[in-house]
Amino acid sequence: SAGAVVGGLVQVQFFAFDSMRLFYVSVDLPAGVTLERSLAEAKRAATVVERTLDGSELRAVASYAGLKFTDTEPVYGDQYAQVLVSLQPREGEMRDTGAIIAALRPGVEALGGEARFSFLELKGGPPTAKPISIKMMADDYAELRAAADALLAEIARLPGAKDITDDDVPGRNELRLVLNREKLARAGVGAHEVSRLLRLYGEGEMVATTRDEGEKIEVVVRARPETLADVTELLQRPVPLADGRSVQLGELVDHQARLSKGYIRHYQLTRAITVEADLDKTVIDTVEANDRAKEAWAGLQARFPAVTLGFSGELEDIEESLDSMGRLFALGVGLIYLILAAQFRSYFQPFIILVTVPLAFTGVVLGLLVSGNPLSLYTLYGVIALTGIAVNSAIVLIDAANERRAAGMSVRYAAIYAARRRVVPILITSITTIGGLFSLAVGLGGKSLMWGPVAASIVWGLGFSTVLTLFAIPLVYRLAMDRRS
Repeated sequence: SAGAVVGGLVQVQFFAFDSMRLFYVSVDLPAGVTLERSLAEAKRAATVVERTLDGSELRAVASYAGLKFTDTEPVYGDQYAQVLVSLQPREGEMRDTGAIIAALRPGVEALGGEARFSFLELKGGPPTAKPISIKMMADDYAELRAAADALLAEIARLPGAKDITDDDVPGRNELRLVLNREKLARAGVGAHEVSRLLRLYGEGEMVATTRDEGEKIEVVVRARPETLADVTELLQRPVPLADGRSVQLGELVDHQARLSKGYIRHYQLTRAITVEADLDKTVIDTVEANDRAKEAWAGLQARFPAVTLGFSGELEDIEESLDSMGRLFALGVGLIYLILAAQFRSYFQPFIILVTVPLAFTGVVLGLLVSGNPLSLYTLYGVIALTGIAVNSAIVLIDAANERRAAGMSVRYAAIYAARRRVVPILITSITTIGGLFSLAVGLGGKSLMWGPVAASIVWGLGFSTVLTLFAIPLVYRLAMDRRS
């Protein structure tokens, strides 16, 4: 059974999940574009969705700009837009959400232009990180940004890598103004006049207060709002002079147009950028993809010596889950041993009963091969639960054999007696348990990649171990007890 897992006969998809019938098409544009431009790009993507999917699969499409939902947080900015796609409930042979996204991807990505398109599939179950999630850290932002761009290019070359992004979110265009005292003196304009003018163009200036039903209300004077195609258009605003003439604001100030930072992220007190990517698990798995990303960075590290990397994401989740699950499994087996040792007043017989645990695991692997379900986190949950269920048949056999031996029967005939007299109760107990979980295990009424593997691992493991227990445990009992005698 271990060979089937290691050899790839059983698919390993640690975080298998049930797809929701919703997904997003995300649109990223260069900073500084208008909200209208972002919405237009989203509508182009929505047109592809409506043209590709018919009414039997598509329920509704909605486009919006200025906001983008991600796996972890919403991101705001005029350069972002999204298309929310709602699908019809899945029935019969309808495609799942992943297959629909795969069919849409070529058409959406072929739109080209400055926009970068990606897909966000909504998942059921606990939140998980991306299969590739690499934290890049450095004090110098310019070097960090260049290193992130280089690593993004390397990950894009990985087979099966898709929806490659980073969390370095650009902000809006901003204009930095510094009053030039010499220019102000030549024009005969005071610094306070320019400052007041800028306030009127911005948040406004409070000129009075009044009261309405006892509530204080501020009266604010503000310039008529205008839509600026570019922030530098503010420099063309007129500043009135004492002689009735006017001069443009840009002639009185020193200015610098630059891109602000939307978010300034740190990790362990160091500036950080997280590079993320999703994977096509039929092409490459999480461990191999991260290993190849590490190899790619080894070739880049000489160019960016001040940048350090930390691999997290799904790989870190897998390592933490396996570590905690190993401890839980050991704790469960230990408790089972202590209970059995107290019940049978023997330190040795519990080991005979625990022989059923590897037999049950063999049944789980066989069930995964037959059903085509992946070996996932939820399958391992089922294996841990199965550990406490599978020992029940062996407990019944060993207890019956011990009773016969106490009555004076030999080890050989006590084992045969227990196997013959307890076969019906054992089979009835196992069949009722299997019957209760059968519909969930085989997906009657709807297949679930979350709870289906839990039920399937118990059904297959219990069924296989029950049959083997009826033959193996009496034999092991006889050999072990004869040797101890």
